[in-house]
Amino acid sequence: MIRPRDVLLFAAILALGALPLVGESYTLRLGTFLCMYAVMSVSWNVIGGLAGYPSFATAAFFGLGAYVGGVLLTKGAALLVALAFAGAIAFGGAMLLGAVLLRLRGHYFAIASLAVAEVLRELTNTATDLTGGGMGLNIPLGTLPAGGPAAEATFFFLAMWGLLLLTLVVVVTVEKSKLGFGLVCIRQNESAADMIGVNATLYKSLAFALSGVFVAMAGTLYAAWVHYIEPPDVYDVLFSVKPIVMALLGGLGSTAGAVLGAFAFLGIEEIVWRNYLQVHSGVLGFLVVVLLLFLPHGLVSIGRRFKAARVRQ
Repeated sequence: MIRPRDVLLFAAILALGALPLVGESYTLRLGTFLCMYAVMSVSWNVIGGLAGYPSFATAAFFGLGAYVGGVLLTKGAALLVALAFAGAIAFGGAMLLGAVLLRLRGHYFAIASLAVAEVLRELTNTATDLTGGGMGLNIPLGTLPAGGPAAEATFFFLAMWGLLLLTLVVVVTVEKSKLGFGLVCIRQNESAADMIGVNATLYKSLAFALSGVFVAMAGTLYAAWVHYIEPPDVYDVLFSVKPIVMALLGGLGSTAGAVLGAFAFLGIEEIVWRNYLQVHSGVLGFLVVVLLLFLPHGLVSIGRRFKAARVRQ
């Protein structure tokens, strides 16, 4: 059964696809970042929101996808091939890694997942012949569409928008499937889920893999878009923290909330950057904390609050 919330969500994302018709290069740049943030937030919500495992591995998947896709593009591979390969590597790696890491819980799992990005960053730094190491990797301009900067901005916006749409279709389908039901059971009581026949190890590994595959593909698109990547940039710990903040801001466990949180976070981030350049990190953190204090269940709970207030009146 299709929920009204899902209909509104897909209608809003489809409407966003018309941005190239009305927006300039700067607007398209914001739209591309918006779609990238939403891909990260929705993906993290699978393991963090549905399964209840606080993963900090988003930066690891993003950096892995950026470098796998970037290296393939430098070797002359087509963008679609690089995207597919980066997604497949991230999915397979996450399934293997998840079978080990997801035996840990709570803080232990969070710290272990955070360490994955650091390990991959060091491996990337040491593989100088393949990745350029600390000097970074230049992505050839041959991946660009003809037509100049405006066509390039439109191309990468539509590519990231298409990836967001694909991510939403897969995640919403998972939510309604046996896998989604099993993940919710694991979040509520993993021992009880085992007793009713849920294969917790397999389900958690699949959730971890789904939280990485689309993020890795976003990393490949990012690498092709900016033409130059280096380990401190793509393995930045902020790529692990921001999706969690966005999911909490929108409403933990809600796919629509994850998208809404990405919209809200990018809007706040952009306003803070413009007006408080010197202290933007502090102001941004303060605003996010205030929002989470007054909206502990996220932006999606605003409607429920209004309904409850009407009932009391």
